[in-house]
Amino acid sequence: MTPFGITSPGRILFGRGEAAKAPALIRAFGPRGIVVHGSNPARAAWLVDALGTETLPLSCQGEPSLTDLEAALATVRPHRPAWVASLGGGAAIDLGKALAALIPAPDGPMEHLEVVGKGLPLKAEPLPFIAVPTTAGTGAEVTKNAVIGLPDLGRKVSLRDDRMVARLAIVDPALTDGCPKPVTLASGLDAITQVIEPYVSIKATPYTDALTLPAMIGAVDALSRLMAAEDPDARDRMAWISLCGGLALANAGLGAVHGLAGVIGGLTGAAHGAICGALLGPVLQANRDAATSAARGRLDRVCFELAEQLGCRAEDAPHDLQAWARVSGLPDLAALGVKAEDHARIAQAALESSSMKGNPVALSEAILRDVLEKS
Repeated sequence: MTPFGITSPGRILFGRGEAAKAPALIRAFGPRGIVVHGSNPARAAWLVDALGTETLPLSCQGEPSLTDLEAALATVRPHRPAWVASLGGGAAIDLGKALAALIPAPDGPMEHLEVVGKGLPLKAEPLPFIAVPTTAGTGAEVTKNAVIGLPDLGRKVSLRDDRMVARLAIVDPALTDGCPKPVTLASGLDAITQVIEPYVSIKATPYTDALTLPAMIGAVDALSRLMAAEDPDARDRMAWISLCGGLALANAGLGAVHGLAGVIGGLTGAAHGAICGALLGPVLQANRDAATSAARGRLDRVCFELAEQLGCRAEDAPHDLQAWARVSGLPDLAALGVKAEDHARIAQAALESSSMKGNPVALSEAILRDVLEKS
């Protein structure tokens, strides 16, 4: 067996009601801190109030850009926090994670951002970071990177360091109850993508396989139930899938879906989960068509598991998954703002992304352009 390592938070709590433990566990890191939350501060009031007057709330209005990150750093550094917590979706978690990493840093973000910056390791230990997700999708609560947009360059890139992993992640599915259907669908397809891509990744390990394959089974069924009606059991299932996907991608990487999605998100500002959902079926088909025998077995297994849930033949699973997502309300890439004349530019930029390094087969620019057309 090839040697491998495991990167994960120091502690993970999972289950309904676990969020009630957050105030006491966070206070153990010190009395003064930052709570990054989504656009509605009322949803974070229970945590901010419980943590006391030395807690500074900070709103995250959307997927964070470099400008947002720099403005947030200027706001929170004078507070001299001992910790940073995020309560929200992937955007709030990414912003909080980046703040925890950069508040103690002597250099600015461009010293550490991948692709567009110098990509240097952090020079100072990050502040303790605590993640409490309120959506089931990105798995960002257990990953070691924060995604930052650079709209002027039309890119999204990562700030990445093993030390950025949360000290504590609390995944309480009850916090996702009542999430609007469009958000549930997009984030759920992101979660499904993130158990598929690490499973077929060239960097997969026995640890990531133990997470991804079981999570894949029944994933589309759970998401289908939530498209029909609110269902606590299905919410629990999607929260678990999201957590497994985050742990898996932190250790085995991703693939072409995320390689393309990072570029598209930076170019259009569209929601990350919706982009991934639109790309998943066509990328899966492209990988199967181009795969050698070594990679084909895992791709076939994915298609078999999807087909069992979609009620179709395995060879039709990529197409039928895409069709199911569209019928369920997921927009295509054109509706998300991707123009046909930008396909070549997107494909070229995606080839440079870190996510593409895990893809099970090397996809050419021409194949990626075809994927974009079919998405």
